[in-house]
Amino acid sequence: MIIFRYLTREILQTMAAVAGVLLLVIMGSRFIRYFSSAAEGDIPVDILGTLMLFHLPGFLELILPLAFFLGILLALGQLYLNSEITVLVACGTSPNKLLWVSLLPATVVAILVGMCSLWLTPAGALHNETLIAEQRSQVDFGVLAPGRFQDFGNGRVVYTESLSEGEHRLEEVFISERQRRGDGIPQTVVTRAGEGYQTVDEETGSRYLVLAEGQRYSVDPGRAVAEKLSFGRYAVRLSGAAERQDLDDPEYLSTPSLIADGSPPAMAQLQWRLGLPPMVFILTLLAMPLSQVNPRQGRFAKLLPAIFLYVAYLSLLLAAMDAIASGSWPVAIGMWPIHLAFLAIGLLMTLHAQRKGMSG
Repeated sequence: MIIFRYLTREILQTMAAVAGVLLLVIMGSRFIRYFSSAAEGDIPVDILGTLMLFHLPGFLELILPLAFFLGILLALGQLYLNSEITVLVACGTSPNKLLWVSLLPATVVAILVGMCSLWLTPAGALHNETLIAEQRSQVDFGVLAPGRFQDFGNGRVVYTESLSEGEHRLEEVFISERQRRGDGIPQTVVTRAGEGYQTVDEETGSRYLVLAEGQRYSVDPGRAVAEKLSFGRYAVRLSGAAERQDLDDPEYLSTPSLIADGSPPAMAQLQWRLGLPPMVFILTLLAMPLSQVNPRQGRFAKLLPAIFLYVAYLSLLLAAMDAIASGSWPVAIGMWPIHLAFLAIGLLMTLHAQRKGMSG
């Protein structure tokens, strides 16, 4: 029992350190992307924390298997360098028992990965895409400051005296924009209105600024003639149909919905999710022989080959998922041959290491 707690603590502490570093790198990269979008006015700054929180399960489902793999590699590698494993084997702890000890924390990690891949990650991805779509349909007024002339995009300069109703309604609006008439001659169009609000056409996805109780002036440069139009309600199109994220994409569907769908893209996504928890156990089997180093080799002697092995494993899974989704690889076969191949590699490496006596 003492040996179990000791080995488990060493593995989990190393895994936590590796996972923390990887999480900081990946989350930092994603945060920079979101912050750039916020700086450009695409999304408000106050939802960045929510977006990062709901992206966390998607990060963890990929980070935890790699972190546990490296955790075993580095923790047990250090124990081999200190000859602690040699002492344990001499005291009657067989190499197979070391493997079983490692499989126990692997089970905990596999459960966490399974919760993320099968439930939390798709739910978080759907929440984020829905939130971003909603914010992008309302964000234009959020970049306006009352009492200032500001560029509103597409050659428009906008002035508003004040904002009301949660910054969704403009009071005393002035808009100046450059347009071209039907004959190609440029003209300046000035619009003034008592109030304005934004709306989205549900059929086309186009956004409009609806102005109420105002006038619209059209002036051609070099001509002492202007057209005046008084209106009770007038709509200015802010943008064409938005590029909407397809929320029916298998990435955003729940696991039961994928099973009910049955299409190749849905089955590819389903097999990806189901394959991540077994991947933890296979990586554990691969890590055991790779962690066996002698003191002259150093702790990191097999780190680079281990990373190459992990990258090959993950790359093959991603390639298989794309092939299944496109219909070029049978759904019935799926990704399971890849898992079985790396399981066989792990078993062969373990048998080879035991025969050479490196495990003690």
